[in-house]
Amino acid sequence: MAGPGAQLVSSFPVAKEPQKPRLKKVPELPILERRNWLIHLHYVRKDYDACKMIIKEQLQESHGMCEYAVYVQALIFRLEGKIQESLELFQTCSILNPQSADNLKQVARSLFLLGKHKAAIEVYNEAAKLNEKDWEISHNLGVCYMYLKHFNKARDQLNKALQLNRHDLTYIMLGKIHLLEGETDKAIEVYKTAVEFSPENTELLTTLGLLYLQLGAYQKAFEHLGNALTYDPSNYKAILAAGSMMQTHGDFDVALTKYRVVACAVPESPPLWNNIGMCFFGKKKYVAAISCLKRANYLAPFDWKILYNLGLVHLTMQQYASAFHFLSAAVNFQPKMGELYMLLAVALTNLEDTENAKRSYEQAVALDQCNPLINLNYAVLLYNQGDKKGALCQYQEMEKKVNVLKETNTLDFDPEMVDMAQKMGAALQVGESLVWTKPIKDSKAKQRAASGKPSSTQQPLGSNQALGQAMSSAAGYGKTIQLSSGGGISAPLAKPPSLPLEPEPGSETGPEESTEPQERRKEK
Repeated sequence: MAGPGAQLVSSFPVAKEPQKPRLKKVPELPILERRNWLIHLHYVRKDYDACKMIIKEQLQESHGMCEYAVYVQALIFRLEGKIQESLELFQTCSILNPQSADNLKQVARSLFLLGKHKAAIEVYNEAAKLNEKDWEISHNLGVCYMYLKHFNKARDQLNKALQLNRHDLTYIMLGKIHLLEGETDKAIEVYKTAVEFSPENTELLTTLGLLYLQLGAYQKAFEHLGNALTYDPSNYKAILAAGSMMQTHGDFDVALTKYRVVACAVPESPPLWNNIGMCFFGKKKYVAAISCLKRANYLAPFDWKILYNLGLVHLTMQQYASAFHFLSAAVNFQPKMGELYMLLAVALTNLEDTENAKRSYEQAVALDQCNPLINLNYAVLLYNQGDKKGALCQYQEMEKKVNVLKETNTLDFDPEMVDMAQKMGAALQVGESLVWTKPIKDSKAKQRAASGKPSSTQQPLGSNQALGQAMSSAAGYGKTIQLSSGGGISAPLAKPPSLPLEPEPGSETGPEESTEPQERRKEK
């Protein structure tokens, strides 16, 4: 038994006071990154003024060591057009974090925008060492090589980018490289593959339709342009191309209806007003045609095609001084096109400057080895000047070219040209007076028919010969050069379309230069 002083111990557990759990303190963000979330929030909202204020405070606190703040500041500078300042900030980012491929890509991008393509290639190669599986690096390397005209390297890089990751933009750039090299068939194959990969891309569909239009495959062109308009009914490039096809087949009123839709979207498009002008030309509304063509010339003063069309219209209206003005300007921009020198010679002949007309014909013959119309017009001029020996030489050259064209192409020569050639041959062989048409009997009428002065029964050679028929037909052979006109005399001069090299924000194309619809003119 316990003694009297023993204490009783209860067998029930004594309740203890519950211990409060320890609160874990949230770790504070480093000073360098404290406001990164706020910077990002304002940037994606495009609230650039507030974003720059926060960036300034962040850089002051971090003594300029916050990589993200510097990076976003550089992006804002680039958006504002301050490319050099953005380059310096991106270089700072690459110093703060030398293992970041993104920083090097941004440095290279700024160098590219400054036109320093070789330096950009070096930086992209450094970025590729850090990330070999980045398709964007290979794509941008291909674009840089394209600007340097190293097309083989550009193709290799773009194909590598497609192997890593297929993108519409890479297909577009690869197709443009083939076009720059004059390989239209390969470009079409690339665009066909791209359309299979991305069948709803209206830019790919429109470009492919324009290439088919250029080759004269009107059914395929109409199919692809129609698909583009199905996905985007307001695609002005496709509408312009469809109007151009209608204009080619002589449906001027329908084409003008299409052009009205385009005029609402791009009222300052030079090819649009050029095509509208040639529609009026086909309808024989020459004053309206000149008005539209001059507007196109105002919008694109260095486009030789518009100057060419202005020269044609002025020749048709017998305004030979104005025709000489526009044709000589076109020659300055396109000095390797023989047909321009031929039209210039026609204008000079009507201005009674025979010596310079002969020089212009000589230049045309030297530059264009395929167009028999040049030799025929030159022969007419020499015959009218009494130089039958020289006229016979030019006539024989014309026969050689016609025979070559008959062997290589199935052509329908213009009936007026054939008739004129037959009369010219008869006159040179027999040596009698040249009879152009039954109502014309005097030598002055012969000179008018040869030099481009219109008569009641005979269209002038070399100026607007059978322009009405040319506007109503799409006949012509594959080598015929394509202008944005609806009529005129064709020259078998294959020129690759000039397309924009890289789609930049706010530009394109367009390819309006590449990809603008261009009208096929009838072969004479």
